[in-house]
Amino acid sequence: MERKMKRIIFLFGSLLLMLVTVACGNKSENKDKGTESSEKIFKISAIPDFDQGELTRGFGDFAKYLSEKTGMKVEYIPVVDYAAVVTAFERGEIDMVWFGGLTGVQARSLVPESEAVAQRPGDEKFQSVFIKQKGLQISSLNDVKGHSFAFGSESSTSGHLMPRFFLEKEGINPDKDFDGSPIYSGSHDKTYGLVEAGSVQAGAVNKQYWDKAVKEKKVNTDKVEVFYITPEFYDYQWTINDVDKKFGEGTKEKMKQALLNMKAGDSEVLNLLSTDKFIPTKNDNYKDIEKVAKSLGIIK
Repeated sequence: MERKMKRIIFLFGSLLLMLVTVACGNKSENKDKGTESSEKIFKISAIPDFDQGELTRGFGDFAKYLSEKTGMKVEYIPVVDYAAVVTAFERGEIDMVWFGGLTGVQARSLVPESEAVAQRPGDEKFQSVFIKQKGLQISSLNDVKGHSFAFGSESSTSGHLMPRFFLEKEGINPDKDFDGSPIYSGSHDKTYGLVEAGSVQAGAVNKQYWDKAVKEKKVNTDKVEVFYITPEFYDYQWTINDVDKKFGEGTKEKMKQALLNMKAGDSEVLNLLSTDKFIPTKNDNYKDIEKVAKSLGIIK
């Protein structure tokens, strides 16, 4: 009887110890999960104006650079189109975006507390190029009348907004004067691809991407050539959301300094964007783009 009681006591003690151990383990695990879930992630993105694979590699590497320089967890979020990244920025789902001139104006009109903080040196003297199938008798903007034409994204500054503006200055209505309605390819590489393939006779693309594509032999210049270069205008920029409210005082300045202190070799994103540094910018630099967008009815 005594041996039986000792065995019962031993088994009861073992069971109690096991229950205590499991409970402590669950408490610790829940604590760890709580810490992990409460960690805030600073999310960056970019308008998808070029090959998505290259964008993901370049901006993914940039996210690592920002993490190292700021001590924050930074993540690159790819998006499907221009409108998607503006919407995500408005909702506060994205904290900082590499916008084009027009999308930046759109985003800042929706989030008044946001700010354009950095650009490339070339973004204050940006240009678009008009391209055509080689051999076509097109040498001026007026000559484009009656030909098929491709813009980039409808929300692109250098692939649509400013090219349309310069066409209209010449008295050309893109919706009436081309051979059919203009095509919106979605990105610069797709636009020159359409012209090269003969799907359209002419188009407008970002000059910087065009120059890069020519240099890297991504476009066949035996089939496509430039016939017009636009005057200069402001374009791309980093716009940051109301992040001090979300992450704490000083976050915006921390990110801004990380951008402005970048130098060649710090991140693949500089090569992707064909620059060796970023310089300061401000919202007022994009007032002209805002005026053009309003005059064309693109924004109110």
